[in-house]
Amino acid sequence: MAGGVLGHGAMPFRVTFFDNSPDSNWLVAWPQDTALPLVDRREAPGWGPWAHSPAAALQQVLALRVHPDHLTAAHGPLRVLFCTHERRVLTDEEIRQRAGESQRIARTVAAGGVVRMRPLLLHASSKSLSDQPRRVVHIEYAAALGIGDGLELAVV
Repeated sequence: MAGGVLGHGAMPFRVTFFDNSPDSNWLVAWPQDTALPLVDRREAPGWGPWAHSPAAALQQVLALRVHPDHLTAAHGPLRVLFCTHERRVLTDEEIRQRAGESQRIARTVAAGGVVRMRPLLLHASSKSLSDQPRRVVHIEYAAALGIGDGLELAVV
């Protein structure tokens, strides 16, 4: 799936497991995912503060979100703001403005489903209202581990 978007050389570089349950229930409020894990810490034009990436690097990344459980409206599903992945890295004020004016789409998913997501896509989720778990395996891929400006992604 990632290769179909990024090319056949797409490589996974980071996996995060989210396990939202009645004992560990949180919300996420409209971020862009701009931090990338790098092998070396050094200055490069357009990067910074440390590991916060320019749009050109983030456009080489795609996340596949694998859902082992059914994700309904009661689970606090991922909400996205339509077409915000096509923009640049936004300021906090621009994010607040877009969140107030853009069309929101809730991503409910059947168990075993996969959602593709770009890092610049503004996204959020509410706390779950269900006793059932909201688990997600979030796998990030890059077109190549060399992400530009002589920087290389760390595999974590």
